[in-house]
Amino acid sequence: MKDFKDKVMFLTGAAHGFGRVIAIEAAKRGMKLALIDIDAPALDETVKMLGDAEVLAVPADVTKEDEVNAAIDKTMARFGRIDVLINDAGIALPGRMWELPTRDWEWILHVNTMSQVYTMRKIIPIMLEQKTHAAILNVASIAGLLDTPGMPAYHASKFASVGLTEATAYDLQRINADIQMHVMCPGFVQTDLYHTEQHRPANYTDKNDPYYSSEAYLKGQQFAKYVIVNGTPIDNIAPTVFKALEDETFYILTHPEYNPLISDRVNRIVNGGKPDVHVMDGIM
Repeated sequence: MKDFKDKVMFLTGAAHGFGRVIAIEAAKRGMKLALIDIDAPALDETVKMLGDAEVLAVPADVTKEDEVNAAIDKTMARFGRIDVLINDAGIALPGRMWELPTRDWEWILHVNTMSQVYTMRKIIPIMLEQKTHAAILNVASIAGLLDTPGMPAYHASKFASVGLTEATAYDLQRINADIQMHVMCPGFVQTDLYHTEQHRPANYTDKNDPYYSSEAYLKGQQFAKYVIVNGTPIDNIAPTVFKALEDETFYILTHPEYNPLISDRVNRIVNGGKPDVHVMDGIM
């Protein structure tokens, strides 16, 4: 996609981090924006940063398919089309497999994976009906291409996002659809991600569960904050996204220092190896 002026972008997770800077860059390029986020006050702040851009802001919980569908319906009623879908909504929940409560697994899979399913199931038919060039970008993570200790739920959700995007790309190619797929796999970036708990809906909350007062939980929260606060600046994310859209780059990697770990994982798979935590020594 080369020309963005007057194109309509549907963007989840628009109130913070990647979503906010992508929205700002899209507005600069003359796009019309449908912005979706569970954090209504922060979403309003994002809108204020967009100048004279034509914007529809829809507070919604992307774990609820009916709210996602309603946001898409409002977008179509307002703009009449959707040219670019960016699935940016995401959360991070550290915790070992045998310690993390089931509700946390459900929450992270619903936000990081199922929300992408909800939007694509409804928006792809719209794009096909339009018969014009369109693009879908799913924000996954470097955690969708390699594993690290202590975050199995996050890895599961991001591996699913990568696989979902690849498989959807194959299906669209089979029918010669003019929809370009992209999956973004960044490393640690300075975003709002370590504030995940501030956005936890009531239906995923159980204050009586002892896990949330355990040492394991507290250490997990401290780790999440440390890696995000010490991540790379967010400045290059929006330019990277739009260059990928322009160049039709499928895999969008922002941290080349992790490429050796990706290669190591692939080599172990094809050569009959097994996971080895020590390959990350000195890197993560």
